[in-house]
Amino acid sequence: MLPPPALRGVFRTDLRARAAYAEGAGIYRILPQAVSCPLDINDVKSLISWAAENRVALVPRGAGSGMGGGNVGGGIAVDLTRVDRRIQVDASSRRATTGTSVTLAQLNSAAAQHGLRLPPDPSSGRWATLGGMVSTNASGARSVRYGSVRPWVQGLTLATAEAETVELVRGATGHCDAQALDRFDRIADPSIQSAGAQITERFPRTRKNSSGYALDAYLASGDRLDLIIGAEGTLGIITEIEWRLDAIPAFRAGIRVQLPSLDHLTDAVAALNRCEPSALELLDRSFLDLVGTDALVGAGIGNRPDAILLVELERDNAELLRRDLSQATDAAAPWAVSVDVAHTPADSERLWAIRHAASPILAGLPEDRRSLQVIEDGCIPLERMGEYITTVRRLAADRDLQVVMFGHAGDGNIHVNLLPQLSRTDWEAQVAGLLEDVTAAVIRLGGTPSGEHGDGRLRAGTLQDVYGAEIVALFRDIKRAFDPLGIFNPGIILPSGEPPISRLKVGANSAPIPTDIQRALREIELTGGYGRCRLELAGEVGSRESGVGSS
Repeated sequence: MLPPPALRGVFRTDLRARAAYAEGAGIYRILPQAVSCPLDINDVKSLISWAAENRVALVPRGAGSGMGGGNVGGGIAVDLTRVDRRIQVDASSRRATTGTSVTLAQLNSAAAQHGLRLPPDPSSGRWATLGGMVSTNASGARSVRYGSVRPWVQGLTLATAEAETVELVRGATGHCDAQALDRFDRIADPSIQSAGAQITERFPRTRKNSSGYALDAYLASGDRLDLIIGAEGTLGIITEIEWRLDAIPAFRAGIRVQLPSLDHLTDAVAALNRCEPSALELLDRSFLDLVGTDALVGAGIGNRPDAILLVELERDNAELLRRDLSQATDAAAPWAVSVDVAHTPADSERLWAIRHAASPILAGLPEDRRSLQVIEDGCIPLERMGEYITTVRRLAADRDLQVVMFGHAGDGNIHVNLLPQLSRTDWEAQVAGLLEDVTAAVIRLGGTPSGEHGDGRLRAGTLQDVYGAEIVALFRDIKRAFDPLGIFNPGIILPSGEPPISRLKVGANSAPIPTDIQRALREIELTGGYGRCRLELAGEVGSRESGVGSS
């Protein structure tokens, strides 16, 4: 047994604490060896030094709302939600400095007092920590106009494998004495620079991408922080972030477009994108079928369209908004059976209410019909989006699996929820087969398996097929430079060799955990209660245990 690390915060190895951190928002249940809740950056550095000395893996996590499985693993679960909850907003420079445990909602609440906001808006923003958002290069509905998190990160502080803290600032040049950066400059950077043409050729030509390490962004900027953004905690632990902020637009309105066929999707999206929407969302027929006729009629949606587009426009001038709203309506009309207009934010909320109608239905499914986020983040070139949706429908039907699709049409980013019947003896094999089939389709269509959620352990095994062996070799060089002992989130981005459909939170082979904790984790999943500290589920038993089993 290993002695526990010397921390001010909590360190526990009892089963109840481990069970409370065995799940995130995705499909997995993996019991960690122990749970650590550091209180400050000194705790984080002590934990890294201890892990390096004892060759123990660290699995950093924030609220646990990530879906790809990057927040669970068999090492030490590191709950960072107690570390540095500081928010400093400088309105004059439109900048903010925050700890990584701060949520998007908390930052935007503080920034709104100055008429500012951080525009990327993942649907989990009420509880998603900013560290988690940076680690996955998160996006959301407004990424069609404002992009993902990456361009809004001005700088960050990283705790490295040697427990050194490194400040990475966008546009800064010069040598840094940190061992991790020195290794990167010697091991990885020369290979990346010499592979520039290959990187350009092999990286997906999609509007956004959160898969692999962002070699394309690094080549464009020369900023090493672009490799840390989206790295899912595999290169170090982020402890502080400096943000660029943007002014909150004064006026907002929108339209709802009903499409009779996916044949019109590409043309309609292209026409609406030219109107510079702040959001352009898709509800597929599978989503509408789940919601049901009564809800659609109540929302003023008739004739069961094949898809619905929800469009939001934001402008600083009321007259400009009226003009652009009229242009967007005219742009959609040739492809639509109906266009509904919302002139005010309140009207927009009514049009968009149908977007949230599926959540209570999915939450109320019987336990043998669980919603699983398996093929849930593909991003496709816009001109192939309709083909992708049609392909997913067909492949799912071939395996007798129900799917529910929605997403960010303006970016070509489609989320797919599977609703397998767990009473079927072959359901896991069918889900695994569908994941393989759809991944092949994503690659054939020139897409990426992850537009905004990161690879996690769910998609790590696909990267060789997406990028090719030479690019994945560069990924390994980056990992080796920043994390030579492999202590940071192993099996994430670079695969461990374990099948992606394994160690699930559902099914006969799921790891047993205390019943009350299993119920509480399910309640968090059903209600979106990811802001709740998981240690509350385990109960208080003292801050530390006798030791940790070596890995």
